[in-house]
Amino acid sequence: MNAHGNSDEADAEIGRPENNREKESQSKIGFTLHNQALLSGIAYSVSSCSMILVNKYVLSSYNFNAGISLMLYQNVVSVVVVSILRLLGMITVEPLTWRLIKVWLPVNVIFVGMLITSMFSLKYINVAMVTVLKNVTNVITAIGEMYLFNKQHDKRVWAALFLMIVSAISGGLTDLSFHAVGYTWQFINCFLTASYSLTLRRVMDTAKQVTKSGELSEFSMVLLNNSLSLPLGIFLIFVFKEVDYLLQTPLLRLPTFWLVMTLSGFLGLAISFTSMWFLHQTGATTYSLVGSLNKIPLSVAGILLFKVPTSLENSASIFFGLLAGVLFARAKMP
Repeated sequence: MNAHGNSDEADAEIGRPENNREKESQSKIGFTLHNQALLSGIAYSVSSCSMILVNKYVLSSYNFNAGISLMLYQNVVSVVVVSILRLLGMITVEPLTWRLIKVWLPVNVIFVGMLITSMFSLKYINVAMVTVLKNVTNVITAIGEMYLFNKQHDKRVWAALFLMIVSAISGGLTDLSFHAVGYTWQFINCFLTASYSLTLRRVMDTAKQVTKSGELSEFSMVLLNNSLSLPLGIFLIFVFKEVDYLLQTPLLRLPTFWLVMTLSGFLGLAISFTSMWFLHQTGATTYSLVGSLNKIPLSVAGILLFKVPTSLENSASIFFGLLAGVLFARAKMP
């Protein structure tokens, strides 16, 4: 699960329903069910796209140079909101026992690294290129599945992965706002996101064995992931010397800045809730396809809102990469 919507593949692994759930949902006739599927899909799409755009706005338009602190604040918002919902009896979550923490801590370190590198890359790279470069995650994940789980992919999947690689390379070569530091952080993010996706299922199975109920809901994972990220995040803001920056920046004295920061925290939490809702109403295959389609309006909005300089060649590469993402999602459908 990606608490902040950084990877469609990681999200799909978390709340993946049984393979026949989507068929069951589609076979039932009912106005309410179809409405819920549509509403949940819209809610997931809006929250997912909005989260990336708001993060880009905070990091670039405000020129906020403390990505780890932004991640930390967003996670604090998530922990507070989930804890309040738990106290009100609206949701149930597993207690954070020492045994559960020990099992989950390694994957949480990857989770924190994934969020932080996403923040760092988004500061330097435009939204459209980030969405295309994220396709590299799918390539790494597919190779990892082959070597770790002996999973075989058909020709359609490899063809889509090849198109993703070509689009990422051509996109980088034609990117008028190319930034080497940003690209480096993005490729590190792809590796960490793939690692998170590949290790998550195994850790989830182990974690379920040490919980009192024998289950681990997405609400529990949201609280677990975000709670464990807080001490590591605090440690890292000192390592990267963000504390000195926070003490000097005038941004923290702007109420509008805190409003946008808090909004980003609620959006991060909204992605977790809407993704679970959407998965329950449709299925992992539809979820993955919608996640790929999301990137098309997101890329267009990123270029227009942030007035990104582009060329015909770069725009073609971006569109090519987005199309490859959709073909990949279709190819993985059973």
